[in-house]
Amino acid sequence: MLKRNALFCAILAASSAQAQIQEVIVTATKQEASTQDIPVAVSALGEEALEQLGITDFTDYLIQMPGVTAGGTGPGQNTIYIRGLASSTPNLTTSGVAGLAPNVALYLDEQPLSQPGRNLDVYAADLNRIEVLKGPQGTLFGASSQAGTVRLITNKPDPSGFAGKVSLGAAHTEGGDRSKNAEVMINAPVSDSLTLRGVAYRDSQGGYIDNIAGTRSAAQSIGFESGYSYENANISGVRFETADNDDFVEEDFNDVTYYGARLSGLWEINEDWSLLVSATQQSIDSDGVFYQDDELGDYKIQRFEDDRLEDDFTNTNWTLEGRLGALDMIYTGAFTDRESEQKVDYTDYLFAGQYIPYYICTGAALDDVVDTDPISTTNARCEAPDLYITSTVKTEIETHELRFSTDQDMPVRATFGGFYSNLELREFNDFNYPGSEKLGAESFGPNFSADPVNGYNASITDTGEWPQAVIFRNDILRTDEQLGVFAEVNVDLSEQFTLTMGARWYDIEVDLKGSAAGSFSNKGALVDANGGNNLDFIFSDDKPGSTDTAQTDGVIGKMSLAWTPNTDSLFYATLSQGFRPGFLNRPGGSKSNVPGSDYEVPFDVDTDDVVNIEFGWKLDLLDGNLRFNGDIFYVDVKDLQIGIFDPNVTNLFFSDNAADAEIAGVEGDFIWLPSTVEGLTVSGGFSVLDTEITDSFVTDYVEEGDELAFAPELQLNLQARYEWSLSNGDTAHVMPHISYSDEVNTDIVTTNRAFLDAWTLVGVTAGVSNDSWSAELYIDNLTDEHAEVSGNAQFKQDRIMVVRPRTMGFRVSWDI
Repeated sequence: MLKRNALFCAILAASSAQAQIQEVIVTATKQEASTQDIPVAVSALGEEALEQLGITDFTDYLIQMPGVTAGGTGPGQNTIYIRGLASSTPNLTTSGVAGLAPNVALYLDEQPLSQPGRNLDVYAADLNRIEVLKGPQGTLFGASSQAGTVRLITNKPDPSGFAGKVSLGAAHTEGGDRSKNAEVMINAPVSDSLTLRGVAYRDSQGGYIDNIAGTRSAAQSIGFESGYSYENANISGVRFETADNDDFVEEDFNDVTYYGARLSGLWEINEDWSLLVSATQQSIDSDGVFYQDDELGDYKIQRFEDDRLEDDFTNTNWTLEGRLGALDMIYTGAFTDRESEQKVDYTDYLFAGQYIPYYICTGAALDDVVDTDPISTTNARCEAPDLYITSTVKTEIETHELRFSTDQDMPVRATFGGFYSNLELREFNDFNYPGSEKLGAESFGPNFSADPVNGYNASITDTGEWPQAVIFRNDILRTDEQLGVFAEVNVDLSEQFTLTMGARWYDIEVDLKGSAAGSFSNKGALVDANGGNNLDFIFSDDKPGSTDTAQTDGVIGKMSLAWTPNTDSLFYATLSQGFRPGFLNRPGGSKSNVPGSDYEVPFDVDTDDVVNIEFGWKLDLLDGNLRFNGDIFYVDVKDLQIGIFDPNVTNLFFSDNAADAEIAGVEGDFIWLPSTVEGLTVSGGFSVLDTEITDSFVTDYVEEGDELAFAPELQLNLQARYEWSLSNGDTAHVMPHISYSDEVNTDIVTTNRAFLDAWTLVGVTAGVSNDSWSAELYIDNLTDEHAEVSGNAQFKQDRIMVVRPRTMGFRVSWDI
C-alpha cells in the first residue's frame, strides 16, 4: 500500500499558506495512524477543534458528530447510539436489573467504560481528541462495539519540557442561571525519565428548566380508567388527598456541577520500555431534571419530589509498552469504581401503574359502590400520590488487555492479543409510596421484613426490615464477565491493494443475584408470605424454564480490502460482524392479560447480531486544499433486543428479542481551505439514514415498517472559521457554526415512544489569540432554538429533553 510519510506531510504543509490541513493521528486500529491511511470510518475532533467549539461534556460533543445520537435524561444518564442502531432507552432506576448491554463502546484512552443504562459522562478536560469509529468494531474492541466505538483520548505527559495552562469562562443563559468554569493543567518533567501531567477542573452550569406549581391526586390514576384494574370503582364519594409541589417550585432548578482531577505519570524505563500510569476522579452534582412537559410549555415541568443526583467515579489505569524481540507489546489495565446516589420523583408512574390505588387507597375507595353516610365516606379515601425512588448504584469494572504487534512496515502485519473484563453492578432501589404508610392498617399493601425465606426476597445489601413507605425494592448484584482473544492481519497484495482480516473469539457471562420484590398482600408479616410474586435471582429447580446465567460465546469476523491508487486517495470495502450479549429477565414467564394476546415474557434474552457492509473513501483533493472522507453502508440486524414497560404484563421492566431490521446510509465529512480566501477554513459533516423494522416477533409492541429509534434521516453540521493577523502580530478570528438533525422517535415500542421535532442550532465565536494567550466571546444557540434531543414516554407522558436556550459567554486561557 502507498502510505503518506513525514516528508510528504511537510511538503503539503509548506506548499501553500492555504494547504495546511492537519493530519489527525488516531489509534482506531490499535496502531497510531493518520485517519487518511486506515480503511475505517473514523471521525475525530482534535484538541484544537474541541477548544474552538467549546466542547466540555457529553451533550456538546454528540451534537457536533453526525451519525451519533444519544438517549437519556441528563448528565451522567445517557446512552450513545451510532448509525441509528437503537431500539429503546433504558430506565435508569432499573438499569442494573433490567438494563441491556450498550451497543456502542465508550473508552477512556485504552479502558472500556461502558455499562448498562448510564455511560460515564467524562468531562472533556485536557483531551487530545475524541474518536468515533462507526460500524461494528468488535474484532478489536469487543462486545459493546456492535454499532461503533467512542474513544476519549487524553493528553499524555510530555517529556520535552515544562508546560502549563489556565482556562476560565463564564456565561449567561437567556431565561436561566449563569454558568462558570475553570481548568488548570501542568506538565512537568521531574527527571530525565519521569514526567508528570495533571489537570483539575470545575464547571458549574446554571439551570434553565422551571419547576412550576401543580397538584395531583389518585383520581388521575390509570387504574380508574376504562379497561384497567379499578374501572368499576365508584369514586364519586372518595376523598382524594392532593399532592402539591409548593415546597419544590423553583425557576432554573436543573443546575449541575462537574468537578474533578486527573494525574498521569510517564516513566521512560529505557529506550524500549515505558510505563504510563493515570488516576482520574470526577464528581457530578445535579439537581432537578433536564426535560420538559410539552403540555406545560417550553422549559417547564411539574415535579413533586426533590430530584437530585450525585455521580462519582475514580479510574486508575496503566499502560506498559515495549518490545519483546521482533514484537511490540502493550499491556494495559484499569480499575474503575463508580457510585451514584439518586432521588427520582416517581409521581409520573400514576399514569402507567394501574395498581397504584391498591397501595394508597382504602378498600372502601375501591369498592364498586361507595356508601354516602359520613362514616363510610371518611373511610373511602386515597392518599396523595407523591411517589419517589431512592437509588444507589455501585459499579466496579476491572479490565486487562495484552496485545502484540509485528513490524508495521512489513508487507504482512499483525496485531493480536487477549482481553478480560469483569463488571460488578450493585443496585439498591427503594420505591417509596408515602400514602401507604399514612394509611397504616387500612392499606392493602403494608411492608414486610426482608427475611430470605426459601430463597425468595434474598437481599444482597440490606437484610433488615423495610422502611414503612417502601412498597417495592430492587436489591441485586449483577456481574458481566467477558473474555476475548483477537487478531487482525494486514497483507499488502501489491503496492496499491491491502487485505485486512480480523476475528475475535469471545465468552461472556451475565449473572444476577438478589431480588426484585414487592409487598403484595403481606399485611405487615415478619416474613414474606407471598414469595411467588417476588422475583428473586437465586434461581432454583422449582422455577421451570429459568436459568442462573446468560452465557454467550462464539466468533465474529471482519474482512476489508483497501485500494490506494496514489498518495491522495484511499478506497475500501468492508464486511464486518457485531453482536450484543444476552441477558436474564427478572419477570420471566409473566403473561399478558390483554384479551387476545398470547405474549409471555421469556426467561432469557438471546444475543442480537449485525452484519455490516461498507464502501468508503478518503480523498485529498485540490492540491491538498480539500479533504473529503465518507462511506456508504448497509446493516442487517437480527433479533434486536429491546426493553419494554407494560403494566398489562407485569409492573416491571422486561426485555425481549423483538425484531429484525435494516439500516442503509451514507455519511461523510470534509475540510476545505479555499485558495481564493486566505485564512478561511470551511468544514462539516453529514449523515443520511434509512432504517426499517423488517420483521416483528412481538407485534403487541413493535410494528413492521417503523423506523428505528434515535435514527434521524438527515444530520448536518458546518463550520466556517476565518482568521486574520492584527497589526500587533496577534491573530483574530470569527467562526459561525450550524448543526441540524431531523425528527426522530425515542423507542420502537409503540406504547413507550415519544417523537422529537427536527432542530437547527446556530452558534458563533470571535476572539483574539497569540502564542501565549487567547480570549474569545461566543454565543451558543444563537436563534434560541427549542431543540429536542432526547426523551421518552414510558409512563404515558412525553418527557422531552431540550438543549440550553441562547447562551452568551466568554472564555480566556493563557500559558504558564
